[in-house]
Amino acid sequence: MKRGFYTIMAAQFFSSLADNALFFVAIDLLMRMKAPETLPPLLKLTFVLFYVLLAPFVGAFADAYAKGRVMFIANLVKIAGCALFFVDVHPLMAYAVVGFGAAVYSPAKYGILTELLPPEKLVHANGWIEGLTVTSIIFGTVLGGALVSSHLSGMLLSFEVPFIDTGIETATEAALTVVALLYLLATLFNLHIPLTGAVYANQERNPFKLITDFANCSATLWKDKLGQISLAVTTLFWGAGATLQLLVLKWAEKSLLLPFDQATKLVGVVAVGVAFGAVLSARLIPLKKSLSVIPMGIVMGAIVACMPLVSTMQLAYPMLILVGLLSGFFLVPMNALLQHRGHVLMSAGHSIAVQNFNENLSILTMLAMYAIMIKLDMDLDVIILLFGGSVAGIMYLIMRTHAANQRVHDSLSLIGAHKH
Repeated sequence: MKRGFYTIMAAQFFSSLADNALFFVAIDLLMRMKAPETLPPLLKLTFVLFYVLLAPFVGAFADAYAKGRVMFIANLVKIAGCALFFVDVHPLMAYAVVGFGAAVYSPAKYGILTELLPPEKLVHANGWIEGLTVTSIIFGTVLGGALVSSHLSGMLLSFEVPFIDTGIETATEAALTVVALLYLLATLFNLHIPLTGAVYANQERNPFKLITDFANCSATLWKDKLGQISLAVTTLFWGAGATLQLLVLKWAEKSLLLPFDQATKLVGVVAVGVAFGAVLSARLIPLKKSLSVIPMGIVMGAIVACMPLVSTMQLAYPMLILVGLLSGFFLVPMNALLQHRGHVLMSAGHSIAVQNFNENLSILTMLAMYAIMIKLDMDLDVIILLFGGSVAGIMYLIMRTHAANQRVHDSLSLIGAHKH
């Protein structure tokens, strides 16, 4: 791998680490505010909202400038969002600003991979960057839980800078300071991302034409027989993953009787499994065999549906690691195939923007449904059963669609052979 690839990974790691730690710090802040139980799902929802709203524009923005510079600007926006927490802006509003920065960051982060590396290295690169992203989720989740625990927050508050009055007086402010420093570190790495030399045609600036162009790109990817399957799988994965984070927190509280700062560690356990699965698939699954991993998603959904049967830590850990491992194993090949098809059919920035739009629309939809179920006071076991069953069922339909696509392709190939 080129040296610039490792700089991109370092920037991505610290930026994602801060995003995930901030999520759990914000949840803790909502709990301290005695906010309704429907607000934590809305917290994640506000974060991904700009991924959907800005989707037609961020791809063109990422392609119009050097992607390292775009990532630098996006991290500055994240720092601004983090700063809003300090001035008592509502957590939903402040986290939405961080989400704005993340939406701008994402097309540049993934798009630069296709500029820097040849197609045959994309699965390997995705294994690295997804594994590292998931590692940052693990550490971010654990760090977020630790930062709001009485032990670590007490240590942070007792720390004093000589001759400087920091003005940090609460546990939340101490936690937010650590998160802000992580964003700053990511920003410094962004400054050292090399120029790839990739130049795209002059980007459209008319918003109506950008929306039309985005709609055309989206239709192109959904009509492509390989693109539609990989896009459907990654779309489902990210929507399910965001909801699963919150489900695990609630399930740990109800079935395992764990406090919030301990429950966050179980979310980290899922992420450990994802990291192992990502590394395994990067080693074992070449790009041309990426669609062979779809059945893993069906098994993963079925295991999630069994969560209500588990009430001990001895069973919880292996089950959650297995859920994560299966998820990571099918995500990386799907992501690599989707990036490759997007790069072939359109520019890197535009294809990632289409991917982000669909994946985050899935997150918005699933989190909204979860918030409605919480509002209706549905039993948690019923919610988990519906969730796991839906994931398994949709993955089965995707597998059937792919099989039908293959039959049509084989038939057309046979007709072509007879003509000759």
